[in-house]
Amino acid sequence: MAQKNSKGKTQKKVSNSATTASQGNESSMMRRSGFYIALAAGVLAVGVYCAKFWGKNAGMSTSNETFTSKYESNRSSQVPFTLPPVHKLPDVPKDGADLQRRDAVLEAFEQSWNAYEENAWGRDEYHPLSKHGSNLLGDGSPIGYTIIDTLDMLILLNQRHAYERARNWVRDELRWDVSGRLNVFETTIRLLGGLLSASALIRDPPAGALPASAEDAQLFLRKAVELADGLLPAFDTPTGIPLREIDLASGEAFPDLDNFNASSLAEATTVQLEFKYLAHLTGDLKYWRTAERPMKYARAISTPPALGILPIFLSVETGQFYAADVRLGSRGDSYYEYLVKQYLQTNRTESVYRSMYEYAFDGIKAGLLDVGQRTDPPLVYTVELVAQRGQQGPEWRKVPKQDHLVCFLGGAMMLGASATLPGRLQPPQPKSASQATLEDWRVGHELTRTCVDTYARSVSGLGAEIVYYLPAGVGEVDARDWMVKRVLDAKGQPPIDARNILRPETVESLYIAYQLTGDEIYREWGWSIFEAFRRHCQVDKGKGGYAGIDDVDSPEPKQIDRMETFWLSETLKYLYLLYSPRNMLSFDSWVFNTEAHPLPVFQPTHPTSLA
Repeated sequence: MAQKNSKGKTQKKVSNSATTASQGNESSMMRRSGFYIALAAGVLAVGVYCAKFWGKNAGMSTSNETFTSKYESNRSSQVPFTLPPVHKLPDVPKDGADLQRRDAVLEAFEQSWNAYEENAWGRDEYHPLSKHGSNLLGDGSPIGYTIIDTLDMLILLNQRHAYERARNWVRDELRWDVSGRLNVFETTIRLLGGLLSASALIRDPPAGALPASAEDAQLFLRKAVELADGLLPAFDTPTGIPLREIDLASGEAFPDLDNFNASSLAEATTVQLEFKYLAHLTGDLKYWRTAERPMKYARAISTPPALGILPIFLSVETGQFYAADVRLGSRGDSYYEYLVKQYLQTNRTESVYRSMYEYAFDGIKAGLLDVGQRTDPPLVYTVELVAQRGQQGPEWRKVPKQDHLVCFLGGAMMLGASATLPGRLQPPQPKSASQATLEDWRVGHELTRTCVDTYARSVSGLGAEIVYYLPAGVGEVDARDWMVKRVLDAKGQPPIDARNILRPETVESLYIAYQLTGDEIYREWGWSIFEAFRRHCQVDKGKGGYAGIDDVDSPEPKQIDRMETFWLSETLKYLYLLYSPRNMLSFDSWVFNTEAHPLPVFQPTHPTSLA
């Protein structure tokens, strides 16, 4: 798969103050957020927090072993339960396109894009039921959310007319001197990432895409530089950790007041691919430094005796982490994704990121996994560690809650496990890979299978926003391993947990798994998901675009009046590539940002400052 306002990759809430402020605001924070975050009293020192946390809760070693860039050589298996049997890969991987299914995905894309063009052209977002568009800044100027987010897809799908109209809009209409607060993270991954990806693809397009255009590539790069320079004031903090919002017209940046000025882990550490690639293109070191400064604080806490899974909030002023929740969904997810992808982006030259992601994988496997008891083979799922006050200080309790956002993790773990040996990315082999790496791969596959199960066993065939896993002995013996909240809100509507808003994370992992293996099982799972989208999410038989649904367990769910931009930029892209020739965009040459914008792998000229 992620504030990702519509995508939801990072949601909200924490404290930057001492005990009184934290206590006084906790209950209102809980009411506003819709999920529970209990802070310990103020800031805990990084080393104390993690040493106490892991020594007590995860049974992990807290020895003061030297942590080097060769951490991977010291890894061992960490999963505290027996994994399901190894999934056997095909002897002859599938490489060719599935043209019938790819064409069906292409049709869904063209219907969705045409509906946007007809009813909301130039607007940031499209509302398919009311057939109108809206802008993020209200009545202010649009900033190209849908258009820029979809540019690279138009190039890949060889949509010449649509591409030229979108390019002309960027050239003639797009401007950055717009007043209003924009989320720095969202603007970076969607707009900066979208422009850089479009520039790269139109400069050196893959087979079947639109023909190359150096002029267009330069146009998109120029717009990207202008945007990046407009975002830089947000990073002008004592730590380099960005403030949450910025007004591009005035250059004024704003902290996250709802969370007492804290930054979320995902927002601080999911701008690196974009700024590092921009530094590579321009030769300007300031962009590289902008990317690396926030990473230093994550790096500092990702060494023994701490483990590499981190709380979801940290201080913009000091870089210290708060005694907050530890989770792999909202506000945490894409940190782990970008550890893997930063290693791949610079052609596997920055070994510090491999060490960090493998260290994080070990923490995930030891402390954030559990296994179901109702199916055979059992489902492996993730949990959250919720921070709360105890008599002796902060404590964390395990909650069997999994966001749809977490479904990126299966693909990320398989991708990371494939990068351990030189040469072409491929699944790790028992004769050459460590047991820990083989375990990473197996867990990645199992988490992907679990996410598919939340689709396959829902009434609609679509996955819910949030599911809770059930302990043994609760509910019917042959029932699902998981449940979706059924409590209606004050208006009698299903809870947000029950929605499907066209999210990409599950099909993202399916695409990554298929690209690495050529295993048809991932295509079959993806097709079932796509068919469910067609059954329930088409508006006016597709002519009006696609919409999310309010309740995945209803036989007649209601549609939601919003077609998320990530439906075009991510979900349909991953599905299209899933049925395209396997190496249309080889992972040896391209790395996808968290909004599915492909960026080229490159050999860095700027040295990493992380050690």
